[in-house]
Amino acid sequence: MGSVQASSIPSPLNLSVVDSSRTCSSTSGKPSVCFGTTTGSRDGYSRVVMGASDSFKPKIETGSFGYVLEDVPRLTDYIPDLPTYTNPLQDNPAYSVVKQYFVHEDDSVAQKIVVHKNSPRGTHFRRAGPRQKVYFESDDVHACIVTCGGLCPGLNTVIREIVCGLYHMYGVKKVLGIAGGYKGFYARNTITLTPKIVNDIHKRGGTILGTSRGGHDTKKIVDSIQDRGINQVYIIGGDGTQKGASVIFEEIRRRGLKVAVAGIPKTIDNDIPVIDKSFGFDTAVEEAQRAINAAHVEAGSFENGIGVVKLMGRNSGFIAMYATLANRDVDCCLIPESPFYLEGPGGLFEYIEKRLRENGHFVLVIAEGAGQNLLSGSIQTMGKQDESGNKQLQDVGLWISQKIKDHFSNQKKMGITLKYIDPTYMIRAVPSIASDNVYSTLLAQSAVHGAMAGYTGFTVGPVNGRHAYIPFYRIIERQNNVVITDRMWARLLSSTNQPSFLIPIDIIEDKREEEPPTQISDEGAYSDENVVKKEVSCTC
Repeated sequence: MGSVQASSIPSPLNLSVVDSSRTCSSTSGKPSVCFGTTTGSRDGYSRVVMGASDSFKPKIETGSFGYVLEDVPRLTDYIPDLPTYTNPLQDNPAYSVVKQYFVHEDDSVAQKIVVHKNSPRGTHFRRAGPRQKVYFESDDVHACIVTCGGLCPGLNTVIREIVCGLYHMYGVKKVLGIAGGYKGFYARNTITLTPKIVNDIHKRGGTILGTSRGGHDTKKIVDSIQDRGINQVYIIGGDGTQKGASVIFEEIRRRGLKVAVAGIPKTIDNDIPVIDKSFGFDTAVEEAQRAINAAHVEAGSFENGIGVVKLMGRNSGFIAMYATLANRDVDCCLIPESPFYLEGPGGLFEYIEKRLRENGHFVLVIAEGAGQNLLSGSIQTMGKQDESGNKQLQDVGLWISQKIKDHFSNQKKMGITLKYIDPTYMIRAVPSIASDNVYSTLLAQSAVHGAMAGYTGFTVGPVNGRHAYIPFYRIIERQNNVVITDRMWARLLSSTNQPSFLIPIDIIEDKREEEPPTQISDEGAYSDENVVKKEVSCTC
């Protein structure tokens, strides 16, 4: 059989494809991507036979003035000549009032919104939204949804809106829920999902599908997808789950199956890069206020009262930082990104004593991943991981509470009353608030639009306020962290009046390492590609 070429993306910008898979010649003289040879199939799937050495490579296109598009895969990249169909949205009465039904094929979203006058246009992602042509007929779609990892407010909302979006916007009737995470694919645990079944689930916490960590067996999962005739897979989960989704997409592409794989990023810690924020984060910050308020009441009701609150944040302290800024009753916030020490001049104990003398009470907020290097028993769990590959952490809240008690007991300068509050599982188990419900709805609908339009191997999320399709590799390449040399952390230090626990030379060196001389530093701006950490945009 002869070689086949993927359809090139129409572009009046005269974009050129770079750093892609094997380049084949074409009659037009433009570069195109060669993926393999076509074969027949007994199970009705269109196929392309892939060589053992074939692997997906980023689809990167360039244009004028330093424009770079980090594109997502499309089914036509490896299954040529797929038929297209008219998008049923144009006949949907609900959308009749919309001036422009469809997103233009060349629309893209800039990763960096703050630029210099003469700086390049920079990295862009394909804009999310409905396309004029779709690659699936509604009656032929058999979709499935799976949730993996820990709980997060908004999971049920995303499930509901994927089901309702497929049904009401595209007329898709066959949607399957995979129960119990990735292992549900091959454990044959499924739930039939209809708009009636999911109607009220957004009012509940957790996930009606159940969830689990680990259980990822790529071959078994893709075998199950293929055996069931599923052709759209919606995967909701954090960075570990998205890594699994990327591997599933790669295996589906290797087998040449007409199956769209769409990811919806989920992490209560807000540690997924590129996107503005993750769903459930606003709810977590709002719910954390109750715990901080309780700690403040307890601390203020006793002489030299101390309230300690531990919040979620394994590697990123966004919940603790934003909850502290929102509350304004916190005297100190400790996060994984900012090292601290307990004893000596400028240490935590000295600061607590100072504030107790000034105010008579003290409120401390600490993220679960903060100070792990200081825990005396950390060697017992060093190197141990859970089923998702996350490092097991010691309870820093209990540890620091005991350290504070021991310090004041040994010093005998003043008696204290300390109350420790750990609302971790209460926060992540609540239903999402209104803003997260709206956000989850947009994420779900954007994922549905992308899958129907034939895009695959992508995660959806807002970039500078506009929803975009982002390649899996950009989501899983690193974690999003608080940058303690940026203005948001400075605002927190100003709010709490706590020491930074860094001497000036450390701050200068840290800033030099994280911010190249050419980087544009501004609130809400994204760091340069070479920078590992970035600040979440804010509306302060």
